[in-house]
Amino acid sequence: MGSEKQYIELYEECREMIHKHSSDVMNAERDEAFYRFKAQGFPSKKVERYKYTDMQKLFEPDYGLNLNRLQIPVNPYDAFRCDVPNLSTSLYFVVNDMLYHDEKPKGHLPEGVIIGSLKDFATSDYYNHLAGQANDATTDLNTMLAQDGLYVYVPKNVKVERAIQVINILRSDVDLMVSRRVLIILEEGAEIKMLFCDHAADDRHFLATQVIEAYVGVNASLDLYCLEETHAKNVRISNVYIDQQANSHVNHHVITLHNGVTRNKLDLTLSGEGAECQCNGCVIADKQQHVDNNTLIIHQASHCTSNERYKYVLDDKATGAFAGRVLVEHGAQKTVSQMTNQNLTATKEARMYTQPMLEIYADDVKCAHGSTVGQLNDAALFYMRQRGISLKEAKMLLQNAFINEVIDQMNLEPLRNRLHHLVEKRFRGELNKCEGCKLCK
Repeated sequence: MGSEKQYIELYEECREMIHKHSSDVMNAERDEAFYRFKAQGFPSKKVERYKYTDMQKLFEPDYGLNLNRLQIPVNPYDAFRCDVPNLSTSLYFVVNDMLYHDEKPKGHLPEGVIIGSLKDFATSDYYNHLAGQANDATTDLNTMLAQDGLYVYVPKNVKVERAIQVINILRSDVDLMVSRRVLIILEEGAEIKMLFCDHAADDRHFLATQVIEAYVGVNASLDLYCLEETHAKNVRISNVYIDQQANSHVNHHVITLHNGVTRNKLDLTLSGEGAECQCNGCVIADKQQHVDNNTLIIHQASHCTSNERYKYVLDDKATGAFAGRVLVEHGAQKTVSQMTNQNLTATKEARMYTQPMLEIYADDVKCAHGSTVGQLNDAALFYMRQRGISLKEAKMLLQNAFINEVIDQMNLEPLRNRLHHLVEKRFRGELNKCEGCKLCK
């Protein structure tokens, strides 16, 4: 028994309090998640999917938790502003793990669309169905402790034209652990674009666990963007579970610009014929930052397509990891799958671990994967130096172009343009810490 002991004892002692401040639907899943967590504990680095990140160490510190749901004395509208043109007319704030309720207009949402408290709207038909099958200790811990979250529902054939922006703010006077939860349900033919921005407003140690479950119906479309821009004292453990029905489309993008330790897991199942997904990630890390992206894409149905592209730029003593697995099951004929992981290390001390994998049980498929780890091209640097460009500027331009290949695949043009600007500032050393919502200034 390692660092999980304190969480087992916490749940046993505070179970009644946790239940009191949540809903029947969420409470119904807690005990089973607790028993699974108690039986298996945190995974060691001997577990394949966790070999690059030490979970025991990350959960050792004694973080505070807000189980009594005390309101944080902050008005996020005073500290954060969003004036990116044409990006979103609907802005939502989650302070630590509590949806901020206010009377400000959210902009027009189509009839039947619900964006609100998970505690108020979650139904047993969907909540924890994907996450509960994952056999993942960090997910079970989140299910044990999450008391509220964000609920998103889009009814049949309804299209939400403007992107929805959710700003996750970490704020506390003490070291704090938060448990964020999101449930997204898209009925047949529904469409929505969602942007999640993670920020830390205080210079404290934070540990944020996050679970996102997304159900994408027949012919539905989900664009999901996750941007992290926190600080070196932040630990982020994110688990995303997506199920796609026939002819559905998912674009999933994860961007890490500033962090301490980050572990992102994506499990996506193409369960209906003709479903398509595009999963991209870009990471910029320096100092002693650590970023681990782990993906599993399961092709269950025929005529499905998946594309993955992850890029890292690592400087100083930063470490990065990418482990991607594509599983093509029996009967998933006519599968098309492409996985690419490309990485730049700027110093000898930077470390990148890459492990792309294909597991194929169908015989009529087109699948490929590849990975590279290298440095900037000396010939390109020499060419630019010969034309009067300084070495520092030349490196910045090449790194910027390298990352922009991923950013250019994003469908949201205002976000795309803003990220081009942020990435350039990051490489120039002008974006040193989270100072509020950079997207929105």
